[in-house]
Amino acid sequence: MPKAAAAVGAGNPLCPSMLPWSVRWRMRPMPRLKKVVVLFFVAVVALVPLSIGGAYLYFRPGLPAADGRLVAPGLKAPTEVIRDRWRSKEVKEALDLCLSCKGCKTDCPTNVDMATYKAEFFAHHYEGRIRPLEAYALGLIDYWARLASLAPSVANALMHAPGLSGLMKKVLGIAPEREMPRFAPETFRKWFFRNWPGASPAEGVARRPAAQGGRVVILWADTFNNHFLPRTLRAGLNVLEAAGWYVVVPRSPDCCGRPLYDVGMLRLAKRVLQRIMTNLREEIEAGLPIVVLEPSCASVFRDELPALFPQNPLAQKLSEQVFLLAEFLAKFSPDWQPPAIRRKAVFHGHCHHKAVMQLSYDTQLLERMGIEYVAPEASCCGMAGAFGFKKATYEISMKIAERALLPAVRAARPEDLIIMDGFSCREQIRQATGRLPMHLAEVIEMGLS
Repeated sequence: MPKAAAAVGAGNPLCPSMLPWSVRWRMRPMPRLKKVVVLFFVAVVALVPLSIGGAYLYFRPGLPAADGRLVAPGLKAPTEVIRDRWRSKEVKEALDLCLSCKGCKTDCPTNVDMATYKAEFFAHHYEGRIRPLEAYALGLIDYWARLASLAPSVANALMHAPGLSGLMKKVLGIAPEREMPRFAPETFRKWFFRNWPGASPAEGVARRPAAQGGRVVILWADTFNNHFLPRTLRAGLNVLEAAGWYVVVPRSPDCCGRPLYDVGMLRLAKRVLQRIMTNLREEIEAGLPIVVLEPSCASVFRDELPALFPQNPLAQKLSEQVFLLAEFLAKFSPDWQPPAIRRKAVFHGHCHHKAVMQLSYDTQLLERMGIEYVAPEASCCGMAGAFGFKKATYEISMKIAERALLPAVRAARPEDLIIMDGFSCREQIRQATGRLPMHLAEVIEMGLS
């Protein structure tokens, strides 16, 4: 255990539990705000135990202080007060190294949500100013993906064309080592509504009495699986139907807003969530469960949504109706028998899955199927959404992955399964090892077939 870890605790002046004031989710401009942000960043991100697995493990050389503490880049001391508040370059540089993995929310003894502080700080830092191009490229991925879906082959050709691809990465601040994910020839939504044109939520509610005894579930078509890996959503559809559910998909192609939230575009993210609640008001009020296959999207509904709309009962109700696949099957189809799959596997849980929800539903389901799995030391895969794609943080991303996850995947036999639900987690493994990880839904579907 490094010296930094030994500094954590109530006896440490930087421990947030010793601060004489509290910092709420919606931070307000105040003279001491910068100091609060920096103190929380240093205390939580730099001083937490090694086992948690955040970016603080890989600060560039020279930052550790003499007493074992880590100092945020650009600061002369951990307790130095920053005078320029939301515009602080030092705080911005420090928060750029946060993966927004939410690990500190549950793993750190102080339970500080640095991902939320980062989003709030970035929202104020760039208010009224132009953001870096990478923020528009990655934060607005839903809009670019919809545009690319009109001609996916053309979009793929442009993104991977020799010369043009390298120029695009350089302009957008994307690591040259990274391969841009390819758009699928057909999105899941297009395929779904081509085959079941009437299976939108509104029609699903009307057809409840005639559909599987009224057992209706909404399958959320998240941006990444919809545009890049539609086979994951197809697998989820097949599993839910095998469990006896009538599956409907929202007609409106809304994104949960996770990419917007992570780059601090909070106003736009809030408008997106408001639109979702408006479009699904009847379904939410009817109590229809919603299965989300992407953990980072599910965490938006379970965590950010009620925080952004604390006085909205519809937001609270929606947050309680969202489930990941394994949790949904455990709570709503407890008697359903999953297929037996006698295989070995490497299983990795998404950071938001571990921090906001529970992995126990997934591990219990794997055990019921007869899958003998190993779970590498709990830590982030390193990709963390857009974090691993950025040139400035690519090296950190790979070092995090090399701590435990990548060695475990490389040690797995060719016939062993690599199971992980997060799109970014799967992309990290695919690009780093050449292995093709499977979503839990795909594993179950494999057993069904």
